[in-house]
Amino acid sequence: MDWLNWLVYTAAIVIIIYMASVSLLYIGMFLVAGPRIRKERQLNREAHIEEISMNKDTFPISVLVPAYNEEVGVVSTARSMLALNYPQFEVIVIDDGSSDRTSERVIAEFRMKEIDLAIRRYFDTAEVERAYQSTLFPHLFLIQKQNGGKADALNAGINFSKYPYFAAIDGDSLLDRDALLKTMKPIIDSNGKVTATGGTVRIANGSRIVRSEVEEIALPKTPIVLMQIIEYFRAFLIGRLGLSRMNMLLIVSGAFGVFEKNRVIKAGGYKVNTVGEDMELIVRMHKSIKDERSDQRIEYIQDPVCWTEAPSTISSLRSQRRRWQRGLAETLWTHKSMLLNPKYKGIGLFALPYYLFVELLSAIFELLGYVIIIAGLVFAFISWEITLIMFIATVVYGSLISSLAVLLEEWTYHKYPDVKSLLKLFVWSLTEAFWYRPLTVLWRCEGLIAAIRQKGSWGNMQRKGISEEEAA
Repeated sequence: MDWLNWLVYTAAIVIIIYMASVSLLYIGMFLVAGPRIRKERQLNREAHIEEISMNKDTFPISVLVPAYNEEVGVVSTARSMLALNYPQFEVIVIDDGSSDRTSERVIAEFRMKEIDLAIRRYFDTAEVERAYQSTLFPHLFLIQKQNGGKADALNAGINFSKYPYFAAIDGDSLLDRDALLKTMKPIIDSNGKVTATGGTVRIANGSRIVRSEVEEIALPKTPIVLMQIIEYFRAFLIGRLGLSRMNMLLIVSGAFGVFEKNRVIKAGGYKVNTVGEDMELIVRMHKSIKDERSDQRIEYIQDPVCWTEAPSTISSLRSQRRRWQRGLAETLWTHKSMLLNPKYKGIGLFALPYYLFVELLSAIFELLGYVIIIAGLVFAFISWEITLIMFIATVVYGSLISSLAVLLEEWTYHKYPDVKSLLKLFVWSLTEAFWYRPLTVLWRCEGLIAAIRQKGSWGNMQRKGISEEEAA
């Protein structure tokens, strides 16, 4: 029995050191992001946006909206795209072989007529069958294709698009009117040296949405959605902003991102046989940039520019987290040659190891931590002092970092109108380590197993439709 006690004790010490190190790493990334956050607070955003909108050097952009069985929200998303404040753009809805009324709703709502197909063949995709153009909005298009998955639909949209930059939008997302101006600003200011940008994604559940715009920000009533809001704060405001400051950003959210088309074509487009096509493309773009010894970079802006519907049930959230973990594992495995490779500088020496040891393998460390805490209390495998230290490390790692992210969000943007909402988020963030995080840890471990076994699918999230739900 002595060897078992020694093994459990050693594992407990390793996990405590791991959690403490990751917590310090998060705080370090927060400090790296601090100067950008302070600068953001001092900006006059209205004057800033007006200056960009009057800039004659803006690049035209194609907005790509892949949709599969999105009849509930696709019209609202298209309206949101048409309302964008930007000098020159086109909107392309790509129906990826939907079995519901996705195309019919778009065609009827925007009075579309069929047009001749004129598609460049940058990438091979599933067959594109028809193309339509709105008679009400000539810059709105719909293309219908056979089912090939989201990545294939985006590749088809790139083939059809005519402008040098494109924005990839989820079929259930809504954009702020100035979203393109804000995300294109780093590209315009750098004269093309910035090749891709991503903005902060916010959860729309609970907010009041009128005419496909977020009119009033409010919190949802469901705890499972509240915790996702807190999770998004931590991921975007601390993680991605810190990595972006060091030109090591590896994820531009699939919900909304802007890309230079030529760079994506050079990189080979979206990979169709992975469930993490958004991250995989960014890693491949970094590889392409480093292989060419180019000085181009990928940036993240902290402005909330995109609103999306979050899973509101345990089953749909579980399915989403398993997919995310599997996609992360597949991307890291695909690009393992870059890991710890000095040729790729910060990407190979810091960003990829960060995603491997902090984002991917942390689920294993955390699960072992929960098991050891419970076993230590029930079977007395380890001393109560070690159990207490592990418990404190788990709470700091799981809850206090999230509460810091909540305070950071309020300090930066003041998006929530009342103190009650902020207090509610803060209190819920302190509970994360006791119920929400153990669930997501378990699901992430399931996703890792699915990646090893090469099993799983994107699954279907039952959407209520953020506009219809809240307007009602």
